[in-house]
Amino acid sequence: MFGLDDTLAGLSDGTSLAVVLAVAILLGLRHATDPDHLAAVTTLLASTDQRARDAAGLGLAWGAGHALTLFGLGVPIVLYRAYLPDTVQRGAETAIGFMIAGLAVWLLVRWRRGAFHAHAHEHEDRSHEHLHSHREGSHAHPRSRTPLGSFGIGLLHGIGGSAGVGILLVTTIDGRALALAALAILATFTAVSMTLLTTGFGLTLARKPLGRLVPMLGTASLAFGMWYALGAQELLPYYF
Repeated sequence: MFGLDDTLAGLSDGTSLAVVLAVAILLGLRHATDPDHLAAVTTLLASTDQRARDAAGLGLAWGAGHALTLFGLGVPIVLYRAYLPDTVQRGAETAIGFMIAGLAVWLLVRWRRGAFHAHAHEHEDRSHEHLHSHREGSHAHPRSRTPLGSFGIGLLHGIGGSAGVGILLVTTIDGRALALAALAILATFTAVSMTLLTTGFGLTLARKPLGRLVPMLGTASLAFGMWYALGAQELLPYYF
């Protein structure tokens, strides 16, 4: 992102195991902060009741799916210089943009249906709030996004940028075994950082009036998703 990955990759001499793995860890940790990841995790978290455990579970599932695709697509790049065709890469990036926009639209639809109305409850002299749905006069908790669904989103999301990550590894590392080790470390720490990032977002949003934030989060994610999709098709400036 904005040349930061190239700078981090340039820190590696391509031969020293410790340096190569350290750079792979840094790349993995930075990768989770891409704007498309931040937009996706925002809409994921807005579908839960924001407990840290729920957020961590979604982040772990999302990161695991992302890491699996990242490693699976990176292996042929490292071993055979087999890159995804540009048309496939653009198609994947476009699909990611529409996925983010779709998550945002569904979030806004649920908000309009009253799925994020909060009520205070008293339990053992302790007051806290639960989200309830007022759709059709009901008073049920809104359905949360499942880890399996988050894993599937991560699988798709991992396609975007995988070729670029593979190029960084191939151009800075001498030896296939070392490159594969670095790729595995990169994928693992991408998943770790995604879990930490999601948990942190969950803790932050838990202290906010979610019903008021949902319109802003949904609208911002929708705008970003459409821009990302159009940028992938070279219809708008594209920086990722």
